[in-house]
Amino acid sequence: MQKWWGIVLMTTCALCACAKPVEPAERKPEQAGQALDPVKVAAQMAATQAAAITGDQQAVQASMHALNEDFRKSIKLADPARRVDREAARNAAQRVEGVRSVAWVDQTNLLAIVSRNDARSYHTIDAICLELEPLGDTLGVVINLQSGAALNGDDLAILSRNCQLAPGDRALLQRVRQLDSVDPALRAQHRANNPDASPTELAEWKRKNAESMRILEENERRQAAAEAGQ
Repeated sequence: MQKWWGIVLMTTCALCACAKPVEPAERKPEQAGQALDPVKVAAQMAATQAAAITGDQQAVQASMHALNEDFRKSIKLADPARRVDREAARNAAQRVEGVRSVAWVDQTNLLAIVSRNDARSYHTIDAICLELEPLGDTLGVVINLQSGAALNGDDLAILSRNCQLAPGDRALLQRVRQLDSVDPALRAQHRANNPDASPTELAEWKRKNAESMRILEENERRQAAAEAGQ
């Protein structure tokens, strides 16, 4: 019997040694736009009623806040009381690997120039959004990426996405802003008609984009200085 248990123990240890450790799931940004879950809503309402009956006002407020948050996110409404701080967001975005420079185009659109073509990806957008989450409601932020190492017009195309929504979708009252200097359809048509013109176009686009980024960053510095002096 002892021999049998020894064999079982050795086999178990061998299996445990061969088993691969479970890797933690990759962290993803917050998501908005999903329909309310009726079961979850019913449970929240029941919890609110129970808290009200027992006189637990703190629990009532917490439950109502959770309901309001779920509803707000379901209709894709950004929280104006939790607007992301612009300067803090710039500093946070620059911590992401591959990001070279960052500037706000307006109150919603954050433009980041990445140092490699492969960094112009939704993975980089996710990383930036995760850095911004502690600073406020990222449903009010659209990340725009452009490659600073572009080799052709297609590489220069800007990749955009709202932090909490699918590509092409925007929060309630948030308009889609076209930041590409040349419309993608026009660029494709011009490339087909003028296949040898791309190097000249590329140099001109890079010059214009570098100048635009310089102006954006300078305007941000002036605005930050003005706000600090108030």
